[in-house]
Amino acid sequence: MAFAQKFIVADDHPLFRAALNQALRQVSPQAEIVEADTMEATTEVVTRHPDADLILLDLHMPGAHGFSGLIQLRGQMPDIPVTVISGSEELDVVRRAIDYGASGFIPKSASLDAIAEAIGEVLKGEVWLPPEMADAMGDGNEEDARFAEAIASLTPQQFRVLNMLTEGLLNKQIAYELNVSEATIKAHVTAILRKLGVHSRTQAVIAAQKLEIDPPKVTDD
Repeated sequence: MAFAQKFIVADDHPLFRAALNQALRQVSPQAEIVEADTMEATTEVVTRHPDADLILLDLHMPGAHGFSGLIQLRGQMPDIPVTVISGSEELDVVRRAIDYGASGFIPKSASLDAIAEAIGEVLKGEVWLPPEMADAMGDGNEEDARFAEAIASLTPQQFRVLNMLTEGLLNKQIAYELNVSEATIKAHVTAILRKLGVHSRTQAVIAAQKLEIDPPKVTDD
């Protein structure tokens, strides 16, 4: 290729990051690969590398609540495709990932060759799913798509505040954690309610819970 591509690998398991790196090298041997192991680190890396060609995102990283990381990245950098890598392979999870803006869904059980093939297709502008999942997908959910658009309209700071609301923190506690005034947090909460089309903190938390997914099933090796 005439230019070196740049990829962001966001996963908290070092061994799986190494496997993803290997798959990326199959696609683009000279690529620059930047790694992150938490959602906070991922957003920082994406801010520093707005010219990235692709983000590979684990849904279950520290700091992410279900699909929140995916939607946050799509809102932050809409021009960078995000491919989800997940051990949660239920059809509903796959469908929602696509509804929330993912350019592909790669199961963690996939072989390196399959991962490399998926990455190659996404880089061509395609949406890649495992064939057996693609056949069973059906139409997207309009309500999920509208909700994703509302969540994506939140600023990074509003997104952090919403996550803290879901954890049950009070305005005073959130202000302390983010090192801002309580008045600033109240303003953020007001903006969050307006953007999500809800009228109370409780309704905002209930709406945000739609982003949650069950952790992947762990099997003994």
